[in-house]
Amino acid sequence: MRAMDKIKVIEADAYLTIEDTNVLSTDEMMQLVKHELSEKLLNQYKNITVLVHSNFPEQVEQSLIQRGFYFHDETLFVQKKLQNEEITFDSAITLSSLHHVSLDTFKETWLEVMSGSLNAPSSLHMNEQMMGVKKELGEAYKHSCLLAYEQEKIIGIVMPHIEPGTMNEGRLFYFGLIPSERGKGKSRKLHQRALGILQQDFQARYYIGATSVHNKPMVNTFIWNGCEIMESYKVYKRVRGN
Repeated sequence: MRAMDKIKVIEADAYLTIEDTNVLSTDEMMQLVKHELSEKLLNQYKNITVLVHSNFPEQVEQSLIQRGFYFHDETLFVQKKLQNEEITFDSAITLSSLHHVSLDTFKETWLEVMSGSLNAPSSLHMNEQMMGVKKELGEAYKHSCLLAYEQEKIIGIVMPHIEPGTMNEGRLFYFGLIPSERGKGKSRKLHQRALGILQQDFQARYYIGATSVHNKPMVNTFIWNGCEIMESYKVYKRVRGN
């Protein structure tokens, strides 16, 4: 069996993302980097991202660099059981989906939320990111693109969904506050609200979250809301034309 067949591969028109490399041996990971990431595949996508599990030796990263990849960030993954959990949340925070707000307003807010983020910046344009959301989540993407309000004022976005290929794994495609709302304790409340949506509206039995190891406020939000740290991955990217 090919290494690529054992892991999670997310494809959209503009990008390819390779995840769950922790299931591979070092030999399998090297096979993937050296042979399965063929020149044809590398030239097919504008952006390719590979998450390298922290257990792999440095030779894996060196092989990626030799193939035109660069170190982008280090990502921390967390988890929380949602089944049989009673999740309460602040009713002052309300949510509205793309069924009720315009796509332009959502994209403008998403751009604002990404501004000044402690996560490494995306190498995709906003339209490319939205196309990725539509392709990954299908027709249900409008249910997952939510603007967050407090007293009718937009404060951020949350994008809850069930991870494709699973029955009950809850994820947030993106989560964040606009710059003016940060540092006020609202991240914990909004994240808790998102967990409630995953549990009640999406019937998720557990939640998997991720953020940059440098995003300490988000790590603290995870811990505050009962998430347990699982593992870390180094993020390597290859952008065609760079």
